[in-house]
Amino acid sequence: MQSKNNTKQRNASIQGLRSFKDTLPKNVKKIINKKGHVYSETLSNWKYLVGSELFKVCYPKTFKNSNKLGVSTLVVMVKRGHEVELEYSKKDILNKMNNFFGYSVVEKLKFLSFDDEHEMTGSSDTKVKNVAISKYQDKIKDVKNEKIKKSLKELTKVFREK
Repeated sequence: MQSKNNTKQRNASIQGLRSFKDTLPKNVKKIINKKGHVYSETLSNWKYLVGSELFKVCYPKTFKNSNKLGVSTLVVMVKRGHEVELEYSKKDILNKMNNFFGYSVVEKLKFLSFDDEHEMTGSSDTKVKNVAISKYQDKIKDVKNEKIKKSLKELTKVFREK
């Protein structure tokens, strides 16, 4: 007897809890899969990688893996006026990133400057607002599922505390 290969039914069912990745919408899954592990780890450990002073004036925008034509590149957004500071610490950032991951992850850093729309500097009494988090808060507002929206907001709170 022959079996059909093109049936639309599931062959196996999984019991128990679903992973967080399976509950996300397709658009969010594409972003996570596209950016990959290196970008997410870089975002979560950015303060450690660049230091607290540079953390206030820059954030990673994109990460492009190496391919046949080019090398792996990390694009960093820098507040206008602080490009020179970041340029001088370029080698230190590359060394820290490669040591953090254990292999040569990033071969090139590219800087893009931006005008400061949000207040980033302040006294020790006020909290410093991370530009990357405010950028993603606009995207979180577009999510229709309330449970996912709530969990993503809680995730941004954790990043603010770091």
